[in-house]
Amino acid sequence: MGPLNYSFAKANAKPRVTNPTPSLASTFFAFDCSTAAMAAPGRRVVALGGKGSSLSSSSVFEVANGVARISIDSSALSRRSSSSASNSNTKFPFSIPGYFTAEETRASLVLLLSKVLLSSSSSASSQLLEILEEDVLSSDYTLNDVVLDDLALFDYSVAAIDGVAAVLDHCSFALSSVSDAVAALSCEALRADVSPFNLMDSGDGSSAKDAVAVAADFKVFFNGSKLVNTGIKLLDPSVAEIPSVHGNFREISRSLHSKTRVQLNSGFRAGSAKDMSTALSSLAVSLSNLGDLSVHRAQLLVANSISDVELRSRLSETLVAKCPRADSLEQLYDFLEAIAAFVSLEGSEIFGDKIQGNNGSVTEPSSGDNVKIDKKSEKKKKVVLGKGTTVLMQFIKDRLLGSGAKANLEKLIQDFLSLLDPRGLGFDDLLTKVKEIVESNESRRLPKLPKGTRDFAKEQMAVREKAFAIIVEVFKRHGAMALDTPAFELRETLMGKYGEDSKLIYDLADQGGELCSLRYDLTVPFARYVAMNGLTSFKRYQIAKVYRRDNPSRGRYREFYQCDFDIAGQFEKMGPDFEVIKILTELLDELDIGEYEVNLNHRKLLDGMLAICGVPQEKFRTICSSIDKLDKQTFEQIKKEMVEEKGLTEETADKIGTFVKERGSPVDLLTKLKQEGSEFLTNSEAELALNELEILFGALAKSKCINKVVFDLSLARGLDYYTGVIFEAVFKGATQVGSIAAGGRYDNLIGMFGTKQVPAVGISLGIERVFAIMEQLQNDKNQDIRATETQILVSILGDDLSLGAEVVSELWGAKLKAEFMVNKRVIKHIDRARGSKIPYMVIVGDQEVNKGIVKLKDVTAAVEYEVPRSGLVEDLQRRLNSTSP
Repeated sequence: MGPLNYSFAKANAKPRVTNPTPSLASTFFAFDCSTAAMAAPGRRVVALGGKGSSLSSSSVFEVANGVARISIDSSALSRRSSSSASNSNTKFPFSIPGYFTAEETRASLVLLLSKVLLSSSSSASSQLLEILEEDVLSSDYTLNDVVLDDLALFDYSVAAIDGVAAVLDHCSFALSSVSDAVAALSCEALRADVSPFNLMDSGDGSSAKDAVAVAADFKVFFNGSKLVNTGIKLLDPSVAEIPSVHGNFREISRSLHSKTRVQLNSGFRAGSAKDMSTALSSLAVSLSNLGDLSVHRAQLLVANSISDVELRSRLSETLVAKCPRADSLEQLYDFLEAIAAFVSLEGSEIFGDKIQGNNGSVTEPSSGDNVKIDKKSEKKKKVVLGKGTTVLMQFIKDRLLGSGAKANLEKLIQDFLSLLDPRGLGFDDLLTKVKEIVESNESRRLPKLPKGTRDFAKEQMAVREKAFAIIVEVFKRHGAMALDTPAFELRETLMGKYGEDSKLIYDLADQGGELCSLRYDLTVPFARYVAMNGLTSFKRYQIAKVYRRDNPSRGRYREFYQCDFDIAGQFEKMGPDFEVIKILTELLDELDIGEYEVNLNHRKLLDGMLAICGVPQEKFRTICSSIDKLDKQTFEQIKKEMVEEKGLTEETADKIGTFVKERGSPVDLLTKLKQEGSEFLTNSEAELALNELEILFGALAKSKCINKVVFDLSLARGLDYYTGVIFEAVFKGATQVGSIAAGGRYDNLIGMFGTKQVPAVGISLGIERVFAIMEQLQNDKNQDIRATETQILVSILGDDLSLGAEVVSELWGAKLKAEFMVNKRVIKHIDRARGSKIPYMVIVGDQEVNKGIVKLKDVTAAVEYEVPRSGLVEDLQRRLNSTSP
């Protein structure tokens, strides 16, 4: 066809063609509209003009190729007639370019009819419908009785480019799937290095999603293959670039589809032709790149992968004979790649065995040839393709073998090529098969976790429940009440509270007018709750998941639990601050994770320090964000950021460096900062902070937890809402997980949501990182984790379920933790008890039932006791109570 041989430019209302890349659509679709058959009787009807009717690219394609016909809803014609009765009419002449194929001509007429129907010209609609029904189309037409008011709107060039775009849109969708399948066959035949297909979506917008999707589809084809990654010339650009080039084609095709869908159902719109020409130009470049890779792979296949010299020669000759001109030669490159890949894999048994005849005639070997086959050699030659390519190869072989035992080589090639022709009878079947492979392959359907998330298996859940129990007990010991808030909030609630970290907030798609985001932490929702309910005092705890678009790493997730404790309200000075830090040390001590330290600073002290250094007040928060990275980067890196990106002078940055290096014992460093002549005493904010810290350190010393605290002037905490004391707990053991808890005072946050300023202070424990430490400690100690708390296994020797139900129900009624098992083999019961670390077994068989007893087995001690059936519960309770801590 060649619809990309032109780009439309409106000149005197007549389309004209320019093209930097010859016949690209022809090159890769290999459409030959001149041979397109008219549809048989019973064509599908595409209705236009009716209520709710719309035009699609596939409908335009079918009408353009005679597979469907247009009908106009009678109500549309009557509406147009009544609206145009009083207007004067005129003629609308238009010419169809000579380079248009029959398909392109009909597609343009369909679009012209559709757009005319959106105007008020009934007569023009009827005339265009009659033209479309003609078997042979002319190059010049004139529409009579066109409403004069509509004439200014009519523009054939717009309809022409939209019609061609519709055909290309339809074909691009098909080409995307088929070209992937053909390239996958080539990769198998070339034994190519497929490591470029090991792509993952980072989830942060930094990866090309279409390239990742292409790579995932190819993995389906390659799954189980023994050919890929085995070639001598492993990595070739024509393979390595497949994800990028094919992914780009998908992206551009999707964009074209979006534009085409709008154009197919809208009237004549100024500027639409230029807009569509831009989209088609992008498609032309993408098709060119797609074809370049296909050409190169085809050349490699013909030169290196088809061992039969005569077959290779005859195949090349036949293909050249079918496309002698340079422009049409390009049409079959994609087909050549497909055939070459097929022959070099398994197709040679079809083509190679049928090349013995004269003058191109091919025949099957005679049964009387008495050819001896070495079965071992045949088995050795058997190649193992990927699951997807195996299904595809079998589909193609079935189609070719159906052509008969005797055939002409050219005819065999023609049958193969017909599979790749969108107008061929087998193309839809091929496309369906490719989609089925990609979408339904078992390996593709294996689920996986999103990046930055994790499953908690039974052992991890046991650790988590133990940790949660400790945490809740500590929180309740301090008089906190539980609170739960929604997993998502209005976006306006969360924005402006987290400084530069606001970019890590997950936004939800608009589902009804409200812009919502997943909660970033539990503090802002708590502040919203207090303000919304008019509370002036509230001590609460909450354990819930939060969500951040962070870069995942060890101990850093995108979905994770936080355990929060907050105190809101007016209390004695520094009292709540002392209590939350004390709670933090209690939590970490009782979780028994090992050595840790609590780094502490004061936000007003930071602001005073920055003012002393000469930082403008409007840059306090952004400089604090830089300082907050000192636990991950050197000061030289931070200095470069502050100077080059945030506009500080080198002198100011160096002075900040002298302060942020100060850290040590709370009392000692506080004494140093308050000594006479200290620059901090010259700043009112800094002096206030030092006085508050003096009160806090005194309380922490009396509570015997100040030895866990380090006064650190580099601690900044990047969140914007902190106003006073800030702190962060860091694990000092071998497992590097970063901060495990943090918090601080936020006196102004609640006031942002209401009319009352309610001061508050809180702490947040990052439980996922604590889990990682606890799991590592248990692994280091070779401690097995019990996933259940089952105390007793009721073992029924036989198949009497009702007996098991009776015994275990008695235990459950006594609030004992029990499970039951019905099996004739004793060893099965013992293995179950040992595997689940169940301390006791109650064994009941026919003998025990007859005697009115049960056997009670201490699994750990490997000792059995006979216990009266009636006294089983009491005996178990006594034994369990004696062993409980």
